[in-house]
Amino acid sequence: METNLKPVIAGFIPLLDSAVLVAASELGFAEREGVALKLVRETSWANIRDRIAVGHFDIAHMLAPMPIAASLNLTSLSVPMLAPMLLGLGGNAITVAAGLWKEMAAAGADPGGDPASTGRALGEIITLHHGAGAPPLRFGVVHPFSGHAYELRYWLAATGIDPDKDVEITVLAPQLMADALAAGQLDGYCVGEPWNTAAVAAGTGRIATYKQAIWPDSPEKVLGVTEKWAEANPDTLAALVRAFSAAADWCAVPDNAPQLAELLSRPDLLACDREICLPALTGRMQLGPDLQKHVPDFLAFSGGAKAAPMAVHGKWFYEQMVRWGQTDRTAESARKVEQIFSSAAYRSALGLTDLPSENSIRMFDGKRF
Repeated sequence: METNLKPVIAGFIPLLDSAVLVAASELGFAEREGVALKLVRETSWANIRDRIAVGHFDIAHMLAPMPIAASLNLTSLSVPMLAPMLLGLGGNAITVAAGLWKEMAAAGADPGGDPASTGRALGEIITLHHGAGAPPLRFGVVHPFSGHAYELRYWLAATGIDPDKDVEITVLAPQLMADALAAGQLDGYCVGEPWNTAAVAAGTGRIATYKQAIWPDSPEKVLGVTEKWAEANPDTLAALVRAFSAAADWCAVPDNAPQLAELLSRPDLLACDREICLPALTGRMQLGPDLQKHVPDFLAFSGGAKAAPMAVHGKWFYEQMVRWGQTDRTAESARKVEQIFSSAAYRSALGLTDLPSENSIRMFDGKRF
């Protein structure tokens, strides 16, 4: 059947923070803005990166640092990109194997996930293992240019652990993390939900700390578009931003959490148990078998001002790339990063004129950026 809707193909990874795209597609928000939004599930962030670069996808659910890495020519198939909207805040956690958590708890790790306490305890265990001649602990992240990699590295370094010398960090697709932990291939990982809760529910993992405790209210996923597509399709981009903003507001309503969990758990989307979707959507996190903790805004969705990208977000990610040797610091790169995380397209699409001025970023160790 022919329609007048504008077709848009979007790549996504099966994570709870794909909810805004899913709701926009499945609940009619995109159609009401004149867009026929088709979602394509992918298995890895590398596939998302490559397929948007070669034009298979018009837009994508992307890790916040990915548009920066692509624009600065730090990855394969690099292409200039933009991040015109935040699709979610928070939502990640660092999970360790159940046996490792027992050692950390014995070393005084805070059961509530305080990052300073759990990091210090992990450092003591690493020292003990090293003294016994054991191989380094292996942690998983979903991509080298990801909030997960930078949150894990920041947490380790701030608590006295060298991420490049004291542990091994490897890359694995999000939906494989819990199985890799159960198989003993990983000692811990940083990933988005529901793949931390999956390990807790299986009895193989324990959440040691989480993104909201490390960097409160921080951006996690963005709407990723190439500069070329954005310049060729300004009206479609504006329509998508309006659709996603409305979908994000719907996702943020607590009473909608059960329906959203049911939707996301479908076999063609996350393909998981509905029950493991609910903790992050409600903020009632099961950190371990005997401890549930209410974490307000553990995973936050919102349209309006809260979903506007800000240059300070991009600058923080860029500084982490410099810190960990992924690129050099240059004035030209810093200028590009500000353009990538510009709020101009978002403000224009929604008619926003009074976004709050940028606040500094506050990390768990008291440092500000």
